[in-house]
Amino acid sequence: MKKAVFNWSGGKDSALALYKTLQENKFDVVSLLTTINEETLISSIHAIPLALLKKQADSIGIPLYTVSLSKDKKTYEEGMTEAVTHFKNQGVQHFIFGDIFLADVKAYRESKLNPLDIEVIEPLWGKTSQEIMDDFLKSGIKTKIIVTQADKLDQTFIGKEINTDFAASLPNGIDLCGENGEFHTFSYDGPLFKTKIDFEITKPNLITYEFKMDTGAMKKFEYWQAEIKF
Repeated sequence: MKKAVFNWSGGKDSALALYKTLQENKFDVVSLLTTINEETLISSIHAIPLALLKKQADSIGIPLYTVSLSKDKKTYEEGMTEAVTHFKNQGVQHFIFGDIFLADVKAYRESKLNPLDIEVIEPLWGKTSQEIMDDFLKSGIKTKIIVTQADKLDQTFIGKEINTDFAASLPNGIDLCGENGEFHTFSYDGPLFKTKIDFEITKPNLITYEFKMDTGAMKKFEYWQAEIKF
């Protein structure tokens, strides 16, 4: 089998894509890869504590490789280039992701990885959000919402289980899979995992991030983020 690294977010789409990859048995997944904030030790997008990411990896049975990022020391591109060098020495030529339909995201990944002789693999690519949700529910993987974009989903969505009743609870205009960043999840049980990962969401916190836009202007974004005990 071809050796591959799976880019692991810890959420539902990532879990489903990994589950499908392992079932298809075409790739030898030598490692999970996650970017984390060097200062806070949480994952870059889903805000999952490093200790919980390690518990996921242990339960899945695949080693976790982390890329530590910071505003001053290492950018995403620099970190990923280092990771590619590390894994190419092990014979890896494929990086697997759990994207669904955001063409600009896929094009960005390919523009950075293809020149490094790494092929981007997307097991979920081209399906609709409804098809992905149907596949996810059939898989038996369990997941809860841990982050929402505050102007799209309020704090009552923090801790919600993704189940058959979930779609009916979403406001109009919200993608069923949160593919536009409306929400992020943490997967903790089901056939992908050897043992259930125990954790508790105690309360949601309102977090503000400031990002530099392409125009150079700074823009603030607010998110509800779960406080997690484990």
